[in-house]
Amino acid sequence: MKKRNLHIIIGKPVLIILAGCMLMTACRKGLLDQDPTTEILISQYWKTEADATYALMGAYASIRPCFDRDYYFDGQGEYLRDRSGTNSTTSGDLRLGDAYNNGNYNPSGYGSSFDKMFRYLYGGINRTNYVIENVSNMLQTAAPSSVANLETIIGEARMLRALCYFRLITMWGDVPFLSHTVPNDVNDANIEIGNLARMPIAQVKDSILSDLTYAYEKLPAKPSALGRTGKPGALALRGKVQLYWASWKKNGWPELDGFTQNTTEAQAAYTAAAADFKKVANDYGLTLYKGGDPGEIDTLGKADKLPNYYYLFTPKANGDPEMLLVFTHGGTGTSQGEELMRDFAGRSHEGSQCWVSPRFEIADRYQLLTTGDFAPKLIGLNPTTVADARTRTNSAVNPASYANRDYRMKSTIQWDYEMSVGMVSLASTGMCPFIYKTWGSAVTIDGINYITYNTDGVNSGYAFRKFVRNYAGQGRSDGDFAWPVIRLADVYLMYAEATNAVSGPQADAIDLVNRVRHRGNLPPLSATKTTNDSTFFAAIEQERIVELIGEGQRPFDLRRWRFIEKRWAPPGDAAGVWRNDTWGANQSRYYQNTSFREYQQNYIFRIPPSERDRNPNLTQNAPWR
Repeated sequence: MKKRNLHIIIGKPVLIILAGCMLMTACRKGLLDQDPTTEILISQYWKTEADATYALMGAYASIRPCFDRDYYFDGQGEYLRDRSGTNSTTSGDLRLGDAYNNGNYNPSGYGSSFDKMFRYLYGGINRTNYVIENVSNMLQTAAPSSVANLETIIGEARMLRALCYFRLITMWGDVPFLSHTVPNDVNDANIEIGNLARMPIAQVKDSILSDLTYAYEKLPAKPSALGRTGKPGALALRGKVQLYWASWKKNGWPELDGFTQNTTEAQAAYTAAAADFKKVANDYGLTLYKGGDPGEIDTLGKADKLPNYYYLFTPKANGDPEMLLVFTHGGTGTSQGEELMRDFAGRSHEGSQCWVSPRFEIADRYQLLTTGDFAPKLIGLNPTTVADARTRTNSAVNPASYANRDYRMKSTIQWDYEMSVGMVSLASTGMCPFIYKTWGSAVTIDGINYITYNTDGVNSGYAFRKFVRNYAGQGRSDGDFAWPVIRLADVYLMYAEATNAVSGPQADAIDLVNRVRHRGNLPPLSATKTTNDSTFFAAIEQERIVELIGEGQRPFDLRRWRFIEKRWAPPGDAAGVWRNDTWGANQSRYYQNTSFREYQQNYIFRIPPSERDRNPNLTQNAPWR
């Protein structure tokens, strides 16, 4: 057998493992049959703390492509549209081989198209196992001065492994469990991994919690560098795992064979989740970005002064304490930049493509500064056929309809006559106004000539401002923003949800929700919003919608709460639900005459048939048989 290089790579596996160097590369067949030319042989490696750290960074890089574009998942909810529907990642709009490739991000019918995510997650797990085992071996002979750092590295690797397994169980339920690195020999590896059965979700969950407990115990209170994590990140993720487990136990998961509801288990898990979230909130001196202050906001149609919430999703927030768990990007010239501009912005912004855009319905979720409650619903009117469409009260194309709203609205979306900085060839072209359906046209506003924002991928009447840079100098795929997996605001809202499920509205939970609302300059919740667990839950859900839009949280919330039917339409509904635009036109209809089986398939994903073909012990989830 030839000498193997530093990485454990499986040839033609049941669970395809990422190949290449410690940095992210594309998979290539036959790599195991080649002698390494640029990499260190394993016999020369695992000698120093630097070796262990370098391997850990490789694990981070390997796992990042499974989590840094979760905004696509929001297309499975009600408030974000992925314009390319069932084929959102072909023709180059995602990096070749990306875990999100070929996924369906429509509100329905998505459960059968995530084979690549399944494989990539196991690739990440294999990389973390490799780090864990080899660094554990180093510990046996390590100098006392090296022990703490090596244990920290193991803790981070176990946290990353937990993150991968958590994503796996939230999508597929019972999954195969790899507790160690597969053998170096290809044939042995294929035999071992090719016969693994699915482990019951409860056992996988317990292993996840064990990993996160170790990580919490070994990690420092503050991350040692941007992109690494500390105790609060491990605690937040452990709390989130418990919260999801509580939701499943409370609400049931009938599509998963053998899973049973259990109120007692649910309450215990909610309690454990709340305890972890409370520690994160209280024990580490963490605050929301800029102390949760709303910041400044410009007048309607201007964008020289934007609220602090907007800047939270730019590189200005890299390293901020609110960001508990992130994946970093190298930026220009690294081939590891984030692609937020490309996906969120339009063609006037470095030739970006608007692969995702806000749906019309999100605007009605932003509450009034005066009352802290919802405004009258916006009315879609066609300005080419309705003479007073631009001035009528509550008209969606009347800019005045958006006055005095939650600051997060201006930070997140653009409506007609809102401005943003245009960019071409890394240089600013000045402000360009968004006006639906004009798509790069000449327009005069207040005596000034502009070229309108070309967002030909938008069909709702809104474009995103969230995640779109307001400065030139970087290409559409060269951003350096550290993508947030868990933020402190999310922890606050999850704590409120967990305590509310156990004891109803609690004063400290209400205070945390109000802190999140304050960043939008909204008043505290009125007493009517906290009278009981139902009203408070509705307030928590509302904050999760507007605070976390575009961060990939909504569809997972809908599934764990069993809310798909409640937020869309019941099975067999003949009308379904139309999604409209600001001109009052129907754009897309969902859940029309949808069968009960399709609802089941939306609650649990299909075990990839290609993996089952290779492994006779992999059973299929019930709705997909």
